[in-house]
Amino acid sequence: MKQKWIGFLLVLTLFSCRDVQFDVLVVGGSTGGTTAGIQAARMGCETVVVEEFDWLGGMLTSAGVSAVDGNYMLPGGLWGEYKNALIDHYGGVAENLQTGWVSAVNYEPSVGDSIFKAFAAAEKNLEVWYRTTIVRAERINDHWKVVLNKGGVETTVTARILIDGTDLGDVAKMCGVKYDIGMESRFATNETIAPEQANDIIQDLTYVAILKDYGKEATIQKPEGYDPTRYYCACETEKCIDPKEKNRVHSREAMISYGRLPNRKYMINWPIEGNDFYLNTIEMTPAERTEALKAAKNHTLGFVYYLQTELGFNTLGLADDEFPTSDRLPFYPYYREGRRIHGLVRFTLNDLAQPYEQSAKLYRTGIAVGNYPVDHHHGRYTGETELPDLHFYPVPAFSVPLGCLIPQEVDGLIVADKAISVSNLANGATRLQPVMMQVGQAAGALAALAVSSSVPVKDVPVREVQTAILDAGGYLVPIDDYFLSEAPFQSVQRICATGILKGRGVTQGWENRMTFDGEQFLSREQLMAGLADFYPKYDASWLPEGDVLLYDALKVAYSVMTYDRKKDFRNSKRMMKYVSDHWEEWGLTDYNELRVIKRMEFAVLFDKVVEPFSRHAVSVTGETLD
Repeated sequence: MKQKWIGFLLVLTLFSCRDVQFDVLVVGGSTGGTTAGIQAARMGCETVVVEEFDWLGGMLTSAGVSAVDGNYMLPGGLWGEYKNALIDHYGGVAENLQTGWVSAVNYEPSVGDSIFKAFAAAEKNLEVWYRTTIVRAERINDHWKVVLNKGGVETTVTARILIDGTDLGDVAKMCGVKYDIGMESRFATNETIAPEQANDIIQDLTYVAILKDYGKEATIQKPEGYDPTRYYCACETEKCIDPKEKNRVHSREAMISYGRLPNRKYMINWPIEGNDFYLNTIEMTPAERTEALKAAKNHTLGFVYYLQTELGFNTLGLADDEFPTSDRLPFYPYYREGRRIHGLVRFTLNDLAQPYEQSAKLYRTGIAVGNYPVDHHHGRYTGETELPDLHFYPVPAFSVPLGCLIPQEVDGLIVADKAISVSNLANGATRLQPVMMQVGQAAGALAALAVSSSVPVKDVPVREVQTAILDAGGYLVPIDDYFLSEAPFQSVQRICATGILKGRGVTQGWENRMTFDGEQFLSREQLMAGLADFYPKYDASWLPEGDVLLYDALKVAYSVMTYDRKKDFRNSKRMMKYVSDHWEEWGLTDYNELRVIKRMEFAVLFDKVVEPFSRHAVSVTGETLD
């Protein structure tokens, strides 16, 4: 018997001390962490995603935010795959997801988790370890040595690239990355609506609840300390005397249908005196967070009880077929904000709202796109009226730059979720789910390229990451009038990412746009401005006045190639013949050198022949390097 125990202890010791090697380790199965792991694996890296709980997808699933905000017209990369999988699950009809008015994509969280797990299972290079947390991490030469707690057993993983896939940036802190919490001063970011003095105020978090219509009494037990006055102005009632937001008091029916899901379920994530809750747990230990979050849970249960007992929704109870938790609430709350690292660049509200008017040309380095306005939640913070008014601050659709994902001073680490390097104000738009899915996918691509090239993360060329994103069906710029399936799509994306032709930002309430207006004729002024921006020493003053003819566009293309010392053609006639021979192959029609050229046609022509995107490398700040 003694020998058996010795043998058992020896096996246990060997197992607990084992060293497992991967190319890429993603800590946190958040929205961005999940897509980072999938993309790195798709690009050939041996990858592992470690997740504290039992689900993948982060805020889209584990936190219960199953009503997606924005990007309905920008279905790029894994976000598009996810959306299509949801449509397929609910009968193959997109309208079946339009059950609630807050979103065009509403679904049950458990369905989202099953889709992410199916995506992960399809990748032979990807492992997922559930119930696993990080203990410590150490950078040794060109790799990371990370100790994990895997189901109560310490396991050491060696990885070349470490990705922070946590909601709050916990791994970045552990690795010594500098970061900010709360609002920066306007003097630090040059954002005119930022406060004069920095503070540590973050957005409200929300413990979401998923309710199910049981068709019978389903009222929960009255929560401890229940105070109905907290919720009186969640909707129109006789007891709502002094609402905080006088222009946003909805009816009882509008409030409950806000997050209606398929199969008679309801997402309760109501920001107007509902279950938002102010609590800053960012610098707490895991144990301290668990204890502090009890108050947020209790606040949500109080709101559920209020809906049931004061507003008559007594057949709506906590769903028993969603989260496998003892209280039927999500695994953790919807964190809208955490740490924000000091990255190679910081993306601010100015970059977001006026991308072409900034000194840094960050729009050239885009790796993810969004079209939701700046949306900050501060309704449960005492003193909220003293903060900037950030309810749907209008901005055009935007691109997130690559440098936001890369810490300044820690090599081999990439950030894949809300802790990217953005200002507090910009976070109100970048934090949304489809944006984080794309950010995560870009983080995975960046990691895979760093591994395959054996170079530091910061030295991976921007254009290589962007090309990987385009190859994966993603967006670099938020142009929404050319779709992924259309022939000009990638050419338009690449030309816009140079700035030779630019998109036009449009503000339209909740969902904003950027259009390319490709069917419009190309004017001399537009072309000269774009060429001067990208080729500052190139002289295009010879262009005739008025709109640009196809013949003159061809002359521009050849003269730029000569300026660039690109020797693909012996003379302009050979180039013109090449263009005419391939015109229809490129998806274009009516080759006539004497007619005016359209913007889309010029984008395709210039991309296919001159290739400015691939020919000229750019830095993380968008400056051309050659």
